[in-house]
Amino acid sequence: MIGRVVKIFSDFYYVQTELGLVESKLRSVLKKGKQDIYTGDFVELIQFDEKSMQAFILKTVNRVNLISKPKAANVTQVIIVSALKEPDLNFEQLDRYIAHCEYNKITPVLCFNKEDIQDNDILKQKITDIYSPLGYKIIFTSALKKTGLEELKPVLFDNTSILCGASGVGKSSLINAILNNCKLKTKAVSDKNKKGTHTTRHCELLKTDTNSYIVDTPGFSHLKFDFLLPYEVQKLFVEFSKYELNCKFKDCLHTGETGCSAVEIIENMAESRYQSYKKLLIEAKEYEKRISKESIKEEHNVKYNNNKIMTKISNKKRNLSRKTANQRLYKEEE
Repeated sequence: MIGRVVKIFSDFYYVQTELGLVESKLRSVLKKGKQDIYTGDFVELIQFDEKSMQAFILKTVNRVNLISKPKAANVTQVIIVSALKEPDLNFEQLDRYIAHCEYNKITPVLCFNKEDIQDNDILKQKITDIYSPLGYKIIFTSALKKTGLEELKPVLFDNTSILCGASGVGKSSLINAILNNCKLKTKAVSDKNKKGTHTTRHCELLKTDTNSYIVDTPGFSHLKFDFLLPYEVQKLFVEFSKYELNCKFKDCLHTGETGCSAVEIIENMAESRYQSYKKLLIEAKEYEKRISKESIKEEHNVKYNNNKIMTKISNKKRNLSRKTANQRLYKEEE
């Protein structure tokens, strides 16, 4: 039987099948092979028991893509939810979410919630001026007053959409507003530090319509790019990636290098976007420095001397032979 994982809790995997929701566990073969199963995965079930509605997961089927954070599979688009107020909008954090989507090659949709708290035309215009020219769809919503939902619902149709964003921005509240029969747990933003608190503890796949799903996810803000090399960061910013840049040097990072051809792009780029780009570069440079220190020089078993190929003794064998020679000398002296 084939089904789709809608929720993972502890060691149990809840799979939606044609017979209903089935509680499943991983086969020991999968555990030994360290094969992970994620919310959104299509899986094959075996040893199904209709009485107890329990089964074992044999394998994944036709996985199209995988997002590592938050962990979900077979996603067609990401709805990045930010709050206009409570917590305050953080442009750098937003750019990191967008870069994360670009890295995973999944379409992002920018949703700005809590319009009822902060209906600031200046802030909304700034958002539009920065992100609309880049081709990103922008939606302003209020889960409390249920405004903007009519614009959001068509975007969700015939998609598996994952909602991501910091804690307290209103992801669960939006889902409750869209799905009238859904009552996900929500919590107000802390009055003390004006930050959201975690209410969603795990990823959960919720059906909104025929072939339409939403993945509710735990909020997170710690999204670092310390796994890329510096030259790869520019691919995550459409301002650079959509142009063929002919810089003087191939490893140009567009930060004031001689012969950089991206000067005009940088001048027309929003200041917040360029600052976000440079911060991601710093993390990438730290990663580059770390791997250069950790890398081990590869040894070759041949060497070239006067255009002749000669067998090369490895350092390990060379050390052993020297040790043997020294032992012989000591014995002779004795």
